[in-house]
Amino acid sequence: FLPQVDSANAGRVLASDAAVFLKKSGLTDLVLGKIWDLADTDGKGILNKQEFFVALRLVACAQNGLDVSLNSLNLPVPPPRFTDTSSPLLLSGTASSDLPWAVKLEDKVKYDSIFDSLNPVNGLLSGDKVKPVLLNSKLPVDILGRVWELSDIDRDGMLDRDEFAVAMFLVYCALEKEPVPMSLPAALVPPSKRKPLSVPGAMPLIPSSTSTKESHQSLPPVGILAAKTPLTQ
Repeated sequence: FLPQVDSANAGRVLASDAAVFLKKSGLTDLVLGKIWDLADTDGKGILNKQEFFVALRLVACAQNGLDVSLNSLNLPVPPPRFTDTSSPLLLSGTASSDLPWAVKLEDKVKYDSIFDSLNPVNGLLSGDKVKPVLLNSKLPVDILGRVWELSDIDRDGMLDRDEFAVAMFLVYCALEKEPVPMSLPAALVPPSKRKPLSVPGAMPLIPSSTSTKESHQSLPPVGILAAKTPLTQ
């Protein structure tokens, strides 16, 4: 990756060059800002070769749902994925759907059987039906609230089969003491929920007014979980 951003071959990367390159990871500006802050240890706005590798490693962590922190650097993760924004692939919208889903097939079968056992209506589970399963994990309510928030991708207050698999995946990660990410990594978005991109690199970071309105109608994450159920820590 380094030759792509270090065109002068000076062994260092300027913030402006790195920003353009790191954007291709599909991560949000917020996450990329955090990655830059951790990698640019002396705050000079320039990364040397070692710091650039730290940034790449943190991108890989974020794409695989791990916490963006220096503690994650030693965890085994696949290499980071970048999409060339000038490639015709992205124009046709197939690039994001090429990303393999982080939920493994054998796990999906397991999650599907739990989903079916909860009596979904029209292929959807309400927050009330999902809540006992989440609470059963004995995870803190704020973590479970974030799991719900991340897995209810279309913000309709219900989980379909794929969204439920995302919720279960995040719960099992949290039980393995892996931090739940603040935003859903691209690799965790179910293929059925991936939207084709009409403009290269145009990932809307701010929800439109309509989706904001809908999100208010969906169940508030902590409200679902905190409802008078005493949690034994």
